[in-house]
Amino acid sequence: MTTPTQPEGLPRTVGELRSSGHAPRSVKAELRANLLTALRSGRALWPGIVGFDQTVLPQLERALIAGHDVVLLGERGQGKTRLLRSLVELLDEWTPVIEGSELGEHPLQPITPASRRRAVELGDDLPVAWRHRSERYVEKLATPDTSVGDLVGDVDPVKVAEGRSLGDPETIHFGLVPRAHRGIVTVNELPDLAERIQVALLNVMEERDIQIRGYSLRLPLDVLLVATANPEDYTNRGRIITPLKDRFGAEIRTHYPLDVDDEVSLVRQEADLPAEVGDHLLEVLARFVGHLRESAAVDQRSGVSARFAIAAAETISAAALHRSAVTGEHPAVARPVDLAAVPAVLRGKIEFEAGEEGREDELLGYLLRRSVADTARGLFAGLDLQPLARAVVDGHPVATGERVAGREVLTALPELPVLHQVAERLGVRAGDPPGRIASAVELALESLYLAKRLGKDADDDRSVYS
Repeated sequence: MTTPTQPEGLPRTVGELRSSGHAPRSVKAELRANLLTALRSGRALWPGIVGFDQTVLPQLERALIAGHDVVLLGERGQGKTRLLRSLVELLDEWTPVIEGSELGEHPLQPITPASRRRAVELGDDLPVAWRHRSERYVEKLATPDTSVGDLVGDVDPVKVAEGRSLGDPETIHFGLVPRAHRGIVTVNELPDLAERIQVALLNVMEERDIQIRGYSLRLPLDVLLVATANPEDYTNRGRIITPLKDRFGAEIRTHYPLDVDDEVSLVRQEADLPAEVGDHLLEVLARFVGHLRESAAVDQRSGVSARFAIAAAETISAAALHRSAVTGEHPAVARPVDLAAVPAVLRGKIEFEAGEEGREDELLGYLLRRSVADTARGLFAGLDLQPLARAVVDGHPVATGERVAGREVLTALPELPVLHQVAERLGVRAGDPPGRIASAVELALESLYLAKRLGKDADDDRSVYS
């Protein structure tokens, strides 16, 4: 990410900074003030965050106003990291730092011995630089091999070799947390940190200082510490030690989208779709993911990530593009027949319960067909599809498949008023590309087929409606 160009006219020395009336404030006070200003103005605070408006976001906002360090607790793929990264937008766009300082200290509040010495020597001529808010956010993925030195710091042998004594605080190489001074530190998957490493964060969170290899170095660090964790990690892969949990002011549970519309919006926002994918197909995928999250055959401790629905949408888009290349039909439009590509490609993204071995494909196929039926039932409610069913039975069978162009699906059927009604329900017009119209018609045909077969022969995956 490119740092924006600094505006002209900013103070360049401590003397100029004092004359401007600038007053330092803590990062938590800064976040609180900017959040309250944004709430009063009605400005959108959390771009790209879907489905948390009435649940997670109010809790997070209250935690920030209270000045609490926060841990987000939730299964994989719930947007925890993305939410925490958006916190940077609540920081001041530009903030002054001592030019050349290792920890980005405020010019009016130096904390390291080197910066304090420079402040005394240079007085009002101490040079000031300006740091953009994007540079005040640091993120660490917790892994079992993470060391105390990575997070807090360690003795730098190079500085010792240069002639400094071991007792000199300036021999310390600071870790990630001190270097985030006056900013936000995110630790992803916190329980994966070894317990002895978690202990190193206790002083940072409570006393706001650091201890390195017996050094008595008091650094009044100014950081907001936020973290993510999976509930499963408390008992299986690791845990957050009790003293550290106690130091987080707020523990907020995240969740998957609670309704179909939110899931569709999330997929539409995040998926890279080179071919056209209608909202009716995204609704099928959203319902499919919802059924998976409710299935007793799926390990719900692992969860069914939102990335599953995103990858599924990208898969059917790719299937449509593949068909377009083979048949020469343009533009490429996804149709219900493309949904068949999803289970085989994405089954590895789901953890099944023990005892379900060998039944995975059967389960995925059944839930996908059920999702198609649920979607069609909602979209075509009150619409009499029997004329279409009779047309298929009375001599107009429709063959479809991954190599069948949309125009072939349409030409196989007679002119029927119900086809226009089906298209209208899905927002399709008469002059739209054949693939788009065929996608709507195919959903209606699929709903007729599933109404007849679902529950009677769940293994029947015929692609000929007759």
